[in-house]
Amino acid sequence: MGKNVLVIGQGAREHTMVWKLKQSKGVDQVFAVPGNAGIAQLAECFAVKPEIGNLLDLIDRKQIDLTVVGPEAPLMEGIVDEFEARGLKIFGPRRDAALLEGSKVFTKNLLKKYSIPTADFRSFSDIDEARDYLRKRGTPIVVKADGLAAGKGVVVAADKETAFQTLDTIMRDRAFGDAGREVVIEECLQGEEVSVFALCDGKTVVPMVAAQDHKRVFDGDQGPNTGGMGAYSPPPFYTPELHRRVMTEIMEPVVKAMAAEGRPYKGVLYAALMLTADGPKVLEFNVRLGDPEAQVILPLMETDYLTVLEAVIDEKLDSTPISFHSRAGVCVVLASAGYPGKYETGHVITGLEDVSPDILVFHAGTRRQGSRLVTDGGRVLSVVGTGDTVAEAIHRVYREIPRIRFEGMHYRRDIGARALNR
Repeated sequence: MGKNVLVIGQGAREHTMVWKLKQSKGVDQVFAVPGNAGIAQLAECFAVKPEIGNLLDLIDRKQIDLTVVGPEAPLMEGIVDEFEARGLKIFGPRRDAALLEGSKVFTKNLLKKYSIPTADFRSFSDIDEARDYLRKRGTPIVVKADGLAAGKGVVVAADKETAFQTLDTIMRDRAFGDAGREVVIEECLQGEEVSVFALCDGKTVVPMVAAQDHKRVFDGDQGPNTGGMGAYSPPPFYTPELHRRVMTEIMEPVVKAMAAEGRPYKGVLYAALMLTADGPKVLEFNVRLGDPEAQVILPLMETDYLTVLEAVIDEKLDSTPISFHSRAGVCVVLASAGYPGKYETGHVITGLEDVSPDILVFHAGTRRQGSRLVTDGGRVLSVVGTGDTVAEAIHRVYREIPRIRFEGMHYRRDIGARALNR
C-alpha cells in the first residue's frame, strides 16, 4: 500500500514536486493545498487556506502520511513545529531554523560568528543611524529589509539617492510591514551568482545540483527584479573544485553552526552565492527549493523523490545514496503583461496540447474557467527542457514556446545564454 502525500503551495515549484512524487513507487495518492489548474491534473486540490486547522482536518480525512511544504511563509509561521508536536511527518525546517531565510540580521550575525564568508555589513533598527552610515559608506551599496518581502526587499543601490529612497521605503513607509523594522546594509559584491542546494537532516549535508537563476525581467539582465524569469543547470563555471570549497567553507559549516546554536536544520538549504575574486560568499539563504530552480533540479533527480524526503525526515541521509542525471535542464518562465508590476488575469491560454511531449510545462498562475484554462498570476507557466548539454536544452525549450499563447505573454529569450558564452 503506497503513501498519501500532501503538497502545500500553488506555484510551478509545487507543480514540479507533485509531478515528481507521482513517479515515486511508494506514493499512492497526492493532494495539494491550494494547488492550481496544472496540479489539479495530477493531484486532488483543496482550495482552502493552508492554516493548521484546515490541514489537520484534511490529513485526518485523507489519511495523509507525509506533508511537503513548498513556500517559505508556512515554515516561518511554524507549521513544522505544529505537525511534529502532533507526531505528523512533514518535510521542512522548524521555525527557529527557518530564521535563516526569515531574518537577514540573524543570518548575517550567524555567518560572522562562525567565520562563514559573506559581504561586510552593518544592521540598523534606527533610520537616522542607517542614513548616517550610508553617508559615510558611499555607493554602490546593498540595502536589505530584515524579513520576508516576497523577493522585493533587496535593492542594489548604484547611487546615494536610490539608497536613501530604499531606506525610506523599507523603514519609514513600511512597504513590507514588520519585515522593515530592521535593515542590513552591506558591501556590493562583484562576480557570478549561483544557486547552490543541499539536503540536510540536521547532521548530514548532501549536495543537489547547482543552478543559475535569472532575476531581472528583461533580456540582458535589464529591468526590475522578479521572482525569477528562468533558470538552468548545471552552470559551467561551477567547477568540481569550486563545489568542494562551497561545501567545506559554507554549506557544512552553516549546518554545524545551526546545530551548535540549538536550531538543527532539516530540509532543503538553498544558498544564493556570489563567486568573487576572493572566493564564494553568501548573499542569502533560503529554506526551501527555489522557483524556478526546482523546475530544473527535480527533473534531473535520479533517486526516488519519496525516498529522498523520508531520508531527511528520518535523519538517514548518511545511509541513503542520492544521485542526479548528468544532463542539463533549462526553465523559461512565461509571464503576464506588466509583471513584475500590475498585471491582468483571466486571459485564455492555448496551445499547450501542441507542445512536444519531451517538454515539461509546469503551471504557476493558472485556473480553470469552465472548460478553458486562463491566466491567474504574474508568472503563468514554466516551460522546461532537458538535454545532454545546456545548448541542447535551450534549443528544445525555445523551439516549443511559440506554440503556447495568451494575451500579453512575455518571456526572456536569453535564459542560459551565459552558459553558452563561456
